[in-house]
Amino acid sequence: MNYTPEMEKAMQQSHRIGFAEYERKLDKRIYVEKRRQHEYDKCKKIVAEIDSQLHK
Repeated sequence: MNYTPEMEKAMQQSHRIGFAEYERKLDKRIYVEKRRQHEYDKCKKIVAEIDSQLHK
């Protein structure tokens, strides 16, 4: 996969690892993906709470 400088910058800012290391090391990839899933679940919960407050 070709990655852009913007993708590299985002990986460094979000996860403090480079994209090449993410691709190369399975343990780093698992760490990043678990973190992404946690953030996604957290955001879904926040949206659901706000949505329920709006429809009272």
